[in-house]
Amino acid sequence: MDTKRLYIDFHVLQTVPPSCVNRDDTGSPKTAIYGGTLRARVSSQAWKRAMRLMFRQELLPKEQLGERTKKIVAMVAEEIAAMAPDKNAVDLAMEALKKAGLDKITADKGTDALFFMSHDQAKALAELAVAEIDDKKAYKAALKNTPSVDMVLFGRMVANDPSLNYDAAAQVAHSISTHAIQNEYDYFTAVDDCAPEDNMGAGHLGTVEYNSSTLYRYATVNAVELSEHLGNAETPAVVRAFAEAFIRSMPTGKQNSFANRTLPDAVYVTLREDQPVNLCGAFERAVPASPEGFVKPSKQSLVKYAQQMYQAYADAPMEAFAIGTGLEDLAPAMPMKDMLNSLESAVRRHLDGNGVE
Repeated sequence: MDTKRLYIDFHVLQTVPPSCVNRDDTGSPKTAIYGGTLRARVSSQAWKRAMRLMFRQELLPKEQLGERTKKIVAMVAEEIAAMAPDKNAVDLAMEALKKAGLDKITADKGTDALFFMSHDQAKALAELAVAEIDDKKAYKAALKNTPSVDMVLFGRMVANDPSLNYDAAAQVAHSISTHAIQNEYDYFTAVDDCAPEDNMGAGHLGTVEYNSSTLYRYATVNAVELSEHLGNAETPAVVRAFAEAFIRSMPTGKQNSFANRTLPDAVYVTLREDQPVNLCGAFERAVPASPEGFVKPSKQSLVKYAQQMYQAYADAPMEAFAIGTGLEDLAPAMPMKDMLNSLESAVRRHLDGNGVE
């Protein structure tokens, strides 16, 4: 069946101990009201940042990744200097970027807002500048073509030139706790190591707000849109890298204070040809506190809600995989490495079989 649609949905249940993973402007852990009760929340931006760092550190080579920075003049100038050490790299970089349509730039500060640029785009601009090409369309094309993997996944928005925009092939939801929470405060003191012996007071006093929770996390990837930019050969490996980063990454807020790095209690991954389906409705009614904690009843709520949705809309996923116990009624459980292998193979098989070139 030639649907030319393929969505990979990721559902994660993860317990986080006392922590302040993602703070608001007052330093408090982010929260949300859902189902009439206060929930812990971690923003999608925070988790996407953690994923991009994991891409950079472990999962993808530098050449496949971009830089979100104001220092794009320096990026292009570095490429020019490598090609033509005798030329004024900064001046040529400025000229190239202006020909590409970016007028609000300076040599020292770069752009007035963060700009997402791939290393291939910086290199293409440098090649045009060194060759002294005058065609502005060529510079604009260089800044538009050859996007990085993370640019295609998470998108690029250029307010003053929408032609340079990239729609994100991936969507990441704000994570919320499956149950009601109440923020608490840690009162702490710091002792001055060099204080005199007769000084019994603290050198510093303070408080840190925190909470603990079992989070429901959701993300989805449009594999066909990825393939349009990256090709069928590269897309399955990129989906695998996205999956591993979403499963294993953790935002670093107050991590040194709380050592809150955990792995998910359960992961449910589906391949769909109709549309992405967020299963957050499983937790619209907050999971109540119980002697069993929150993880087990959260798994049960997720399974029950997913089965209800599949029965009501008759659109169960084409394939599904799981990590961890408790989701066997939805998909067979397997170790993460086996799940990633199975997911990569399934994405390749469906892309090759549904007419996507």
